[in-house]
Amino acid sequence: MPVELKAYHVGQLDHTNKGYIPEEQAEISDVSVRVQNGHPGEMDDAPNFDDEPPTDRCSLCVYNIQKRIVGCLSTHAHWIKKTALLLILCLYFAYFGYCMYYRFGDEGSIRLLVCTVFGVLLAFSLLVLGWTKKPRRNLWKRLKPCLTSKKGKRVIRILSLLLKIAVFAIIAVYIIVDVAIDHPQNLIAVAGQAIYIIIFFIFSISPGKVKWHTVFWGFALQYILALIILRQEWGFQIFKYIGDRVGEFLQHSDAGAIFMFSDPLIAANIFAFTVLPIVIFFYTIISILYYLGVMQFIVRVLGRMLAFSMGTTPAESLNAAGNIFVGMTEAPLMISPFLKDMTSSELHAVMTGGFATIAGSVLGAYVSFGVPANHLISASVMSAPAALAISKLAYPETEVSKSTSRDFSKMEKPKERNIIEAATAGATASTKLVAAIAVNIIAFLSLLNFVNATLVWCGQRAGVDGFTLEFICSYVFFPIAFFMGTDVPDCRKIAELIGIKTFTNEFIAYQKLAGIISNGNALANYTTFYNDTAHWYWDNGNVILNMTGQELTGGVISDKSEVIATYALCGFSNFGSIGILLGAMGALAPTRKTDFARMVVRAMISGTVACFLTACIAGLLYKEY
Repeated sequence: MPVELKAYHVGQLDHTNKGYIPEEQAEISDVSVRVQNGHPGEMDDAPNFDDEPPTDRCSLCVYNIQKRIVGCLSTHAHWIKKTALLLILCLYFAYFGYCMYYRFGDEGSIRLLVCTVFGVLLAFSLLVLGWTKKPRRNLWKRLKPCLTSKKGKRVIRILSLLLKIAVFAIIAVYIIVDVAIDHPQNLIAVAGQAIYIIIFFIFSISPGKVKWHTVFWGFALQYILALIILRQEWGFQIFKYIGDRVGEFLQHSDAGAIFMFSDPLIAANIFAFTVLPIVIFFYTIISILYYLGVMQFIVRVLGRMLAFSMGTTPAESLNAAGNIFVGMTEAPLMISPFLKDMTSSELHAVMTGGFATIAGSVLGAYVSFGVPANHLISASVMSAPAALAISKLAYPETEVSKSTSRDFSKMEKPKERNIIEAATAGATASTKLVAAIAVNIIAFLSLLNFVNATLVWCGQRAGVDGFTLEFICSYVFFPIAFFMGTDVPDCRKIAELIGIKTFTNEFIAYQKLAGIISNGNALANYTTFYNDTAHWYWDNGNVILNMTGQELTGGVISDKSEVIATYALCGFSNFGSIGILLGAMGALAPTRKTDFARMVVRAMISGTVACFLTACIAGLLYKEY
């Protein structure tokens, strides 16, 4: 809300009244100082000049000087902020120019160049969007009658059909030429995708209402992203570079962990002293980016792209874009004003998006385990369109949505007033996530141990050894792993990880995957060091290294299977997350609790399959570099 500060005009002093003129005798100018959340120059702590002024001469002099300074700053606040910003920009570009002149070509100079270009593009985009707001509206008003007419709709339908045919043909030809000829075994992943689509269409709540435009473009966007990330070396290197920088960035959390826990690297509990601080650090950074408006801009752009290409509504598109960066309970906060009026199909898409992706804060934890950051990032990006596609296949729109294109500009704004408060709020909010992660790990590992002990006891009564939940899952989920394109010898291991992720959580599954990846690196180092004499063998699912006597518990899998597992596990879709999502969504929209409870299991299954579809594409297009 605007705060009105009353400032007296300069020169209105009555020396007979000790420099003060009562309010009823003075000419008043109202200076409106808008207190906005998170904007420089805010004056929420400005003195209140409506109070009775001091009576002694010295205090009164200070009072009048302060009053005039505040009035001047308030009047010219707009130009002062612009001048300060221009000065900062000039200083930065002077620094940037000198750095490029002093040393160019190393990794640091490239990083500085990329960050500067990104910042300039971001600022330019914001300025252009602001300057062209009216012209864009006028242009849309002129084009709308033509586009919404019968002839216009027919032209759009024809162009849309031609574009779909062209995209499908390009993807099909590429797969045949670059995949089918050299690696025909990878085509099993295409069969897996087809099976999922057929099953979800059969069990859809309204098969006749499925919008195949949304489904097609959801999978097409997945393929386009995968072709760039997995089949083009430049795309792979870009995401690898981003992943390396993310890993490097997360190492800064060690400073706080070392201060609090001495040296976490030699602490007894590596998880508590190294992984959880990363979650706190990353959550704080995300909170600061939201305060600065960077996250909202990126999410809004991605949301518009999804809505334009897939024909989804603004609210569900914004949520899907937000899920790339934040968790299933934080992303709906951006669209909380719309939740109470959203259709059942839109709510289902919101929940599916939450189940199909992971939060940026826990991504850092998985990277610390040793899971490749570039594949985690690309999995989150690719799962966003997949979640919308599979959701609209399982729960197509049967109602009339109240969402309009203007909803893109109605995202929830941050409540913090400055960057320090944003950082504090992020760190404080992360305690809930850290506590939830810690207690869930304790609870589910304990429960898993109890279930395995019970199953082993039951198996021993019948003369069966090693009868555990992992053993059961390795057979139950074997077809899923197989149809994702996993190498057959690794299918049981991947199926086991999928079962652990589904019945406990992805944290435990990624921990086990990280152990297998570490085993693979150890075996590679062993065979490289000993060359032809490097003998090793399998023993009850573990690998024994002859020369060193080392036992690699959990065995090893191929690089391709590691990548497929990384994509398949990259989501919050497990039974434990159902309660978390229901609690969060119910708090945001209490009137829709019944709808949430009715659809949450279907949404969880849809989110799980969205992860599997992403893994199918990874299995199809996997290529070693």
